[in-house]
Amino acid sequence: MEKLVSLWVVLLVGIFSIWVDGLKQLNNVTDISLSFEESLFGLSSESPGDNPLMIDLTLIQGASAKGAVCLDGTLPGYHLHRGYGSGADSWLIQLEGGGWCNNKRSCVYRKKTRRGSSMYMEKRIPFAGILSNKPEENPDFFNWNRAKVRYCDGASFAGDSEYKAADLKFKGQRIWSAAMDELMTKGMNNATQVLLSGCSAGALASILHCDKFRSLFPASTKVKCLSDAGLFLDALDVSGGHTMRNFFGGVVSLQELRKTLPSTCTDHLDPISCFFPENLIANITTPLFILNAAYDSWQVTSSLAPGSADPQGTWRDCKMNHEHCTASQIQFLQEFRNHMLNALKGFSKTEQNGLFINSCFAHCQTEKQDTWFADDSPMIGNKPIALAVGDWYFDRQDVKALDCAYPCDKTCHNLVFK
Repeated sequence: MEKLVSLWVVLLVGIFSIWVDGLKQLNNVTDISLSFEESLFGLSSESPGDNPLMIDLTLIQGASAKGAVCLDGTLPGYHLHRGYGSGADSWLIQLEGGGWCNNKRSCVYRKKTRRGSSMYMEKRIPFAGILSNKPEENPDFFNWNRAKVRYCDGASFAGDSEYKAADLKFKGQRIWSAAMDELMTKGMNNATQVLLSGCSAGALASILHCDKFRSLFPASTKVKCLSDAGLFLDALDVSGGHTMRNFFGGVVSLQELRKTLPSTCTDHLDPISCFFPENLIANITTPLFILNAAYDSWQVTSSLAPGSADPQGTWRDCKMNHEHCTASQIQFLQEFRNHMLNALKGFSKTEQNGLFINSCFAHCQTEKQDTWFADDSPMIGNKPIALAVGDWYFDRQDVKALDCAYPCDKTCHNLVFK
């Protein structure tokens, strides 16, 4: 097969090829257990560490009247921890990630999970990494108002349609608006500086909504955006097929995203192309920071070498552990990195933008404490991710950090599946 098909078929060929019992961070030897859903929709984005701050879920009570509901029609929600002191008028908004659904069957399944219904969302979640309230864990944003908006629409907060026959609500755009309205009433309307962030599918959402976020505030408010592991590439898979394009095509078609994707892209490209960040970033006028692993582990496993593109399992050992890759496989991954760097050439020339592209096999590095800011965090040029983002946000330094190619970086926390 040359494309991602229905969720049912994906289950039969190996659950997106990432059915795993756990994963190991090579450098700090941390075992993390993945649930069925996390292995299917993307890696867990949180590594809370010891005694994490736990924040309650708040449902947006007025959302239903605005048509802003999850896939199953339940209310959307968020988690908010108040800032204080010098951060009392500063806000960081984190958009949750967690994959997408691309057809009726996968969306019907999804609406019975926390990615499609607030009925199944955790009532409390840990705030770690960029959401931590400890200065030793989060030096620049620890005392800001920090909110995490939950993801339950299946299309990176981008849709505004429905599938009546399957009782599916595709209302990501309205959830976005309702969440921003709600947070404005909580004090964000008085913010002097704000940062819109996101991980994975949430990072794609932060790119899609970056300029809209800027428009919510007066010119005097400092507004910037951050994409963590959101640079999904329109790349060929190991069979020469278009796994990611075919998958995104299902998302775009099912949720009728042609109506909501940025017109600055759709006026000259097809809607599927306009769901790929590489075709969006050139038109974003708000300062944007792109943080991504050059060998993004989710893309390697699920887009470049899924079971559907590798029926003989030639890539199985390599995608489970990069140290088991052959020379030709490493060369294929280097070409993927080159694609990423080429996609960023124009973006990197704009002074207001920032980059941190480390040559690691990782995915989502801002919410994991060990990768965001710790004694052994990944670095480029002796600078960890947290300080790079802070230097860029506060204009302390121009940050265009591009790592050397694998295997030169010895600070990576590479993901190994077992």
